[in-house]
Amino acid sequence: MGGYGAFKLALRKPEKFAAAASLSGALDMADRVRKDRKYDNAFGDHAVLEGTENDLLHLVKTAEGELPRLFQACGTEDFLYEDNIRFKKLAEERGLDLTYEEGPGDHNWAYWDMKIQRVLEWL
Repeated sequence: MGGYGAFKLALRKPEKFAAAASLSGALDMADRVRKDRKYDNAFGDHAVLEGTENDLLHLVKTAEGELPRLFQACGTEDFLYEDNIRFKKLAEERGLDLTYEEGPGDHNWAYWDMKIQRVLEWL
């Protein structure tokens, strides 16, 4: 859950971070928790994340002040692709400093090994 965690920390504590990156992140956890009980161990039985500080989309909607730069990449064959598109659209609507990249790729090390090089260049 690295991409989710990186963006969550950057959006909750923007004064502590200059930048954050997400590679194939689960960026709409509120939707995932609502649909699948397997996340109960992470967030609690019958957890509702929507509208809380664990909901990245909520954090983007309510963000104030200067936020860290964000880098987001996701492969178009990744099972989290739609989560990433929802986050991207909202971040762009809100005017966040977001660098977004997508292309062929799945939720695997081959994609992340390639994209981490781009993150390092971006930083």
